[in-house]
Amino acid sequence: MKIEKLKQFSIFMPNRPGALSRLTAILDDHGISILGIASEVRDDSGLVRLALAHDAEISPLLSKAGFSSVETQVLSVEVGDRPGQLRRVADALAEGKINITTVYGTSAFGAASARILIAVQNTDRAFQILEALAAADRQASA
Repeated sequence: MKIEKLKQFSIFMPNRPGALSRLTAILDDHGISILGIASEVRDDSGLVRLALAHDAEISPLLSKAGFSSVETQVLSVEVGDRPGQLRRVADALAEGKINITTVYGTSAFGAASARILIAVQNTDRAFQILEALAAADRQASA
């Protein structure tokens, strides 16, 4: 298990053809890789969440292009791609009284690992809890 803190941008955008294309063109033009993406759409508007490398700075680029956004931290948790891994992470955070506000993730076909992206109310404490879980995993496999 590998845990790291990433930047997450919640970007408000219209729900119409080409909106996502316009957003991703900005990232592509500046060589910024997306590590995770999720969206929610309601009626005529949408919200896109992007997880980017911690040093990525896109707020000025988004503002210049007319997008409103909010920057927060998200935890990236790399786990083995097998059943029960999200449950282990969620159980550990629940035991630590950490509220999960957003979760999304992915794994590649045939990959040995998956990435879970988790936004929580106390990122630093959640990071400590998950680091302890990772250390216990390492100790158990040694």
